[in-house]
Amino acid sequence: MDVIPGAWRRTAAGAGLLSPQGEVAPTIFAEMSAAAVRFDAVNLGQGFPDEDGPAEVLEAAREAIAHGANQYPPGRGIPDLRLAISEHQQRFYGLTPDPDTEVLVTAGATEALTATLLALIDSPDDEVVVFEPYYDSYAAIVALAGARLRTVPLRRPDFQPDAEQLASVVSDRTRIILVNDPHNPTGAVFSPEVQAEIVRLANRHDAIIVTDEVYEHLAYAGPHVPIATLPGAAERTLTISSGGKTFSATGWKIGWVHGPAELITAVLTVKQFLTYVNGSAFQPAIALGLRLPDAYFDEARTALLHKHELLAEALHAAGFGVHSPQGGYFTVADATALGGADAAAFCRALPERIGVAAIPITAFVAPEHHADYAGLVRFAACKRVEVLEEAARRLKTLG
Repeated sequence: MDVIPGAWRRTAAGAGLLSPQGEVAPTIFAEMSAAAVRFDAVNLGQGFPDEDGPAEVLEAAREAIAHGANQYPPGRGIPDLRLAISEHQQRFYGLTPDPDTEVLVTAGATEALTATLLALIDSPDDEVVVFEPYYDSYAAIVALAGARLRTVPLRRPDFQPDAEQLASVVSDRTRIILVNDPHNPTGAVFSPEVQAEIVRLANRHDAIIVTDEVYEHLAYAGPHVPIATLPGAAERTLTISSGGKTFSATGWKIGWVHGPAELITAVLTVKQFLTYVNGSAFQPAIALGLRLPDAYFDEARTALLHKHELLAEALHAAGFGVHSPQGGYFTVADATALGGADAAAFCRALPERIGVAAIPITAFVAPEHHADYAGLVRFAACKRVEVLEEAARRLKTLG
C-alpha cells in the first residue's frame, strides 16, 4: 500500500521533504538541535527565545483559560484580536484594514503563508518569486501549491537584491512575489528603492505581493516600513505577521494576514480546511500584547540589538567575518577563515568540537546555489545574555 499518494510523494520529494528512500527527511534544524542535546552544546541554531515575554501577556492567557476560552474561537479569529491587529497596523503604519472583512487570524505566520499560496495559485504555470536565501518552508509551500519557484539572490555585503536581476525574474507568469522583510536568515532590511521596484513590477505584471513581516518590531536602523504602505501596493498586497517573535511566545502560534477583502476571503476558504481554528486562550493575550505601550516595543528591540552586539563581538574575536543584521533574530558570520568554507560540514562538527550549535546558510538555498553561500553560518541572538556569554567563551576556543 502506498501510504503517500504518488502526486504528493513527487511534490514532497521535489521540496526536499523526503529522503531518496522515501522517508521523511529531517531538517538541518532538527539535526542541529539533536546534536546540541547530544553534546550539551549552546543551541544558537533554531530561532526561538529561551525566556518568556511580558508578564501581562502571559497572565492574559491564564485568565482566558480560567474564564472559559477553551473551545473553538470564530473562524476568522476572535473579534477583539482582529480589532487589535487593525489598531496596531493603524498605530504603527497608518494602515486601516477592516477587522471584519480584511483581517484573518491564523496558526502562526506559516499557516498564513501556506493558506495564502494554496488559495492564490491557479495553475502549474504560476510562478512564485522569492529572495534567496529564503526561510526553508517557502520552497515546500510553493511545491505543495504546485507552482514554480523562482529566486532572486541576495548578495554580500548588504544582502540587497540587484534591481536588474529582480526585473529579469518577475514576468507575466509571476503570480506572487513573496517578500520577507526584515529578512531571515540574512538580517537584511530592504531599501526603499528595492521596495518601490517590487511594487512597480507587481503592478506591471499583475502579481500579488505577499509579505512575511514577523520581525517587524525588530528592525534596528529605523522603523519598519510595510510594503502595503507604498503607493499602488495596498490593493495587491497581503501582509502577514505573528505574535511569536514580538512577544517571545513562538509556541503559541498566533499569526494573521490582512489585505483586500476578496483576497482574505480566498485565503479563508483554504485556511478553514487546515487548522480550522487555533489558540483560543492565546488570542486575547496577543490582543493585549498588541496594545502595549510603545515603550515595550522599543525596549524589546533595544535588548535584542544589544544581544546581537555581544554575539558579534564574540564572533569577531573567534575569527569569523560578521555581517551585522539590520533586523531580526539572526547574525550571519563567515567561517571561511576558520576552515569553514563548507559551512554545512563546519556546523555539523561544531557541537562536538566546541559545544555550540549553528545553522549553515546553505540550508536556506537551493542546492545549485550552495557555492555562493558556502562559508556562511547563521547564529541566533535571541537567547539570554548569560547563554550568549557562555557561547562566547566556547567560541574563543576555535582559535
